[in-house]
Amino acid sequence: MAQCITCGAQLHPERAKKYDYCTARECQEKNAKGLTMVAVGVNKAAEQYLILDEHTREELASGKYRDQRRGSFGTPVPAPRAGAKPQTAEAATPARRPVPAPARRAAARKPARRPWSRSQEKLALLYNEQGIRPQVIAERLGLSTYIVTQIILSSKNRGKL
Repeated sequence: MAQCITCGAQLHPERAKKYDYCTARECQEKNAKGLTMVAVGVNKAAEQYLILDEHTREELASGKYRDQRRGSFGTPVPAPRAGAKPQTAEAATPARRPVPAPARRAAARKPARRPWSRSQEKLALLYNEQGIRPQVIAERLGLSTYIVTQIILSSKNRGKL
């Protein structure tokens, strides 16, 4: 029967498979070790987290986990070769393509104007607070159900409801 290394109490067989100390507070404070986690970048969408033990250290050292964004995990970008000409700041940055004229005009436009007036918005929100359905509100205000729904959603997004 296995015994605790700190106090000498007998260990349950299942506990003895993983631990050599008992569950007493003093024994756990003396013997328990925290786990070290390591984030392994295996792709650009997410990191993979592993518990750092001897096996994981060997796998990291062997290069098993490779980050697609870099040459390999944990290694810096390779240094320039001896005798290679250093890059200037202009050469290091990629060339920009000119933006087509329609795209420039679209970027310069003001945001689209809402297809409802301020008074229609106020009334729609009041009716909505009274529990009236968007279809009925639309009929009363002479708007489409879609626009009334947009009024209500936009005010919720701004925090007015």
